[in-house]
Amino acid sequence: MTAETAHAAPTGPSRSDIDQTLRAILRDVLGLDEAQVAGFDSDTGLFGHLPELDSMAVAGLLTEMEDRLDIVIEDEDVDGEMLESYGGLLAFAETKVVEG
Repeated sequence: MTAETAHAAPTGPSRSDIDQTLRAILRDVLGLDEAQVAGFDSDTGLFGHLPELDSMAVAGLLTEMEDRLDIVIEDEDVDGEMLESYGGLLAFAETKVVEG
């Protein structure tokens, strides 16, 4: 058995797919430059660090995440920690995708 056949087919988007989708959402919703978003790492600050991400933009961001990742985000899911950094937002998105 080769390494390629040893793994079962993924049942949903891969972590890389979620990452790329989330970066596209940030570019589209916030109007950020592609190079800026490409440079985001897990520690990159979001809410409170990006002037484009204000309280009004959060609603648009969450709506786009729901649409593009086919997830449901409940009001109680949203907290400062998930919006604090790119890594926090990505981890949140991954959890929601896995939950289905």
